[in-house]
Amino acid sequence: MLIARLIAEQEGLETRLEKARAGLDEAGMPLASAAMMDFCGEVLEITFPAGQADTVTDILSDAFGDCDMLVADHAIEVPRLFVSDMDSTMIGQECIDELADYAGIKEHVAEITERAMRGELDFEAALRERVALLEGLDETAIQQCLDERIRPVAGARILVQTLRSHGCRPVLVTGGFHHFADPVAEMLGFDRVVGNRLAVADGELTGKLAGPVSDASTKLATLEEERGQLGEGARVLATGDGANDIPMIVAADYGVAYRAKPKARDAASGRIVSEDLTVLLSLLGIARSDWVEG
Repeated sequence: MLIARLIAEQEGLETRLEKARAGLDEAGMPLASAAMMDFCGEVLEITFPAGQADTVTDILSDAFGDCDMLVADHAIEVPRLFVSDMDSTMIGQECIDELADYAGIKEHVAEITERAMRGELDFEAALRERVALLEGLDETAIQQCLDERIRPVAGARILVQTLRSHGCRPVLVTGGFHHFADPVAEMLGFDRVVGNRLAVADGELTGKLAGPVSDASTKLATLEEERGQLGEGARVLATGDGANDIPMIVAADYGVAYRAKPKARDAASGRIVSEDLTVLLSLLGIARSDWVEG
């Protein structure tokens, strides 16, 4: 069985649902049931006896527009593990781009970042190239950047804290840097952080990394390591926006692309187009009355 949940307004619902039904019938995937969920009047749950998740996603997107959606081949439940990217996912910025602004080279670095996140450049090579451009930048720029530029996206802390309250372990794994990820994780409530480290000497960035590179394979390995500690049947949620998030998105039970680049979006079983991450709580079946606001 396939289950799809999406955020759908009541106005015009029947018309859009009929359009979806026709498309599904044509694809040989008749709709088994469709109903608004009791706990949240904006979540529509649709079930199918069988079918392909990507086909379902395409047909529902055509009928309902570019909406928040989650598709699974099992009953959707609260995950036991949440693994998330940081830059442009938990926070609204790309840290290396903002840091580069203090060196007067943001536009150049941001262009490389964008191409890397779209999967057009090798991640490690692009990372080392950008870090090298920061050589000589005063270390104090990191804290200044944190204070002045880095902000969580709407709903990020509520998402993390609510999942924790339901027994889910949150892990932040990033291709960015511990200098930023550690305070962000503390701010939002993550239990573990995996990321890269900027090398610093005599109070300045050296233009190099300290230690191994945290990349797509690191994200996947972290997810599998954490999942292995939970035992059989534990559901896993992963969120990200870039090409380097694809392996963990594909490996997760709920792989959600948040305002993502095309390649990551196409690989995901869920997508969030809204800015507020709390919509994911609704899609997972957690009522607003159970959200943790603190």
